Amino acid sequence: MRVAMRVPVAGKLGEEFDRVFDRLLAPGFQMEPFLPEYEGAGAGAEWFPMLDLMENADAFIVRLEVPGIHRENLDIQLTGQVLTITGKRERVTETPEEAFLVNERLYGKFIRRIRLPVPVTEAKVTATYEHGVLLVRLPKAVPAPASRILIK
Repeated sequence: MRVAMRVPVAGKLGEEFDRVFDRLLAPGFQMEPFLPEYEGAGAGAEWFPMLDLMENADAFIVRLEVPGIHRENLDIQLTGQVLTITGKRERVTETPEEAFLVNERLYGKFIRRIRLPVPVTEAKVTATYEHGVLLVRLPKAVPAPASRILIK
């Protein structure tokens, strides 16, 4: 007859969760260099539109869902390898003839920052806005070819 000590599964699972969260919350931990950086409400952001970040051989492509926002209320800035997109959705107000039964849409200012893993060619960055989707194309910078340096 074999005697084995039983360890509760929940106890082991709890320890594993603790290890994962300790690692995730450690100072300086960043899963990937190009994942979106979320700004808190302290920076004035009231909501965060969803985005897709894609990469191909030539460029990074950002698709940001911002329906109901006029293009005049959107701002795109590239500082080094950080793309910052800010905007504002105006609140729709009730009229005397209409009253909200459900009001789920988010309003106010948003800020989205994306750190790109490699430099991009700033002069060739393009942005289009169609059907509530902002599309930003960021061509990758072509690295200078290696050159031989003569020693004098």
